[in-house]
Amino acid sequence: MEVNDALIDKLTGLARLEFNTAEKEAIKHDLQRMIQFVEKLGELDTTGVEPLLHMSSETNVLREDVPQGSISREEALAAAPATDGRYFEVPKVIRK
Repeated sequence: MEVNDALIDKLTGLARLEFNTAEKEAIKHDLQRMIQFVEKLGELDTTGVEPLLHMSSETNVLREDVPQGSISREEALAAAPATDGRYFEVPKVIRK
């Protein structure tokens, strides 16, 4: 596949991006290298290779869900920098 200016213009239009001439040339070069890499992978003989769904043959390797003790509200609030006695107080982050 050949990467030309028309392809780059089409892709930048679809992505709603704007690039100057130097940036377009760099993108064209990088895209051409990526396509060559994928085409090179296509040369590999994958006969008899099963499709890979996961990187590991293990499935659902999870620990048992065991209830454990937790700290009380008072202990949690004691470590907080600001509290109203019942809840944590945090700085306002959304302004109107």
